[in-house]
Amino acid sequence: MLKEALKEKILSPQEVRAILNTDNKEIVELCKRASIMPRKNSKGHTYFSYDEVKNLRKVQAQKGITNPMITSAQMQSPVMKNLLVSLKEMENNLSDRIAKVIDEKLEGMDEVVVELIRCKTDNETLRQKIIDLNKEIYQLKNDVNSYKSIGMGLYVKQNKHVWE
Repeated sequence: MLKEALKEKILSPQEVRAILNTDNKEIVELCKRASIMPRKNSKGHTYFSYDEVKNLRKVQAQKGITNPMITSAQMQSPVMKNLLVSLKEMENNLSDRIAKVIDEKLEGMDEVVVELIRCKTDNETLRQKIIDLNKEIYQLKNDVNSYKSIGMGLYVKQNKHVWE
């Protein structure tokens, strides 16, 4: 009965910190290693079960051991060292090649951006000219419409004042 009560007991993050004698950052790291997702109650507060804390404690005890499958004798072997060096070199080569390809692909982008900005500026200038020309056309149409034919190809300008 005592075991069942302990299994159902919920612990707050503060209690877990005290039990494990650690900080929140390490608790998060331990949760990732133990594949434990902290749960939240109806009020949104995080809590852990007693079993989860036991698992976290086990993971914390094994923290110094990165991979128990590899013994220190295996880590000392030249084959393992050569393999690790080869992997590191391969990783560096791949990163360098990818960086080089990206640099080559992006090399012409500076000129493209400058040309795009120039085109946009030209476009705005032309748009403003169109607006000015439309205003001028409107004024010229009003001037043309102010002339009235009096016959035989003669025209007289009529002054029409809108505000009078």
